[in-house]
Amino acid sequence: MAEVRQREAAHSHKLAERGSLRRLWRPPLRPGEWRTLGLFTADDADEVESVLASMPLRIWRSDEVIPLQPHPNDPNLAGIGLGRESLIAMTIAVPDGTASSAVDDKLSREAQRARELSGQGHLRRLWALPAEEPVRRTLGLWNARDPNELDNILKSLPLYPWMTVTTTELSPHASDPATLKCGVAELRPPSRG
Repeated sequence: MAEVRQREAAHSHKLAERGSLRRLWRPPLRPGEWRTLGLFTADDADEVESVLASMPLRIWRSDEVIPLQPHPNDPNLAGIGLGRESLIAMTIAVPDGTASSAVDDKLSREAQRARELSGQGHLRRLWALPAEEPVRRTLGLWNARDPNELDNILKSLPLYPWMTVTTTELSPHASDPATLKCGVAELRPPSRG
């Protein structure tokens, strides 16, 4: 098992060097559970599958791929920001009967607030997720000192009253390209519970 994990770390580094692997995180885990969230880049679904199939730990895992689309408010801040990282999935449903001018105003204020929050280092990335109109879905990488600060940040968004929010707190991953030093990943034995 340790040998396969070492090969996975080395291969992750190679994928990062060629630009296919951008980030890796650990979501909250239950005892005995192994899960990783990853951000990969590829030209199409076949290339994503090829990258995932090339990883040594693929023999023990199953993958769920969610295609991400560019978002007009994406600040595209690379690396790790200050504070704790969280992935935030937002489903935005405009209430029936809302005037299009009110929607346009909120969207404009939302874009301005996104710029402010990215300037403060809180909003690192933002992507559009597949959704059927009139619902909009986004996925964002956010930073905050603690859950209370993150909650206050999200409540400051103009679209917040129309949102359903799902937060996944993230922990560092030993093979995260953003945390690798000199091409060497810190390998840790799996947690036993």
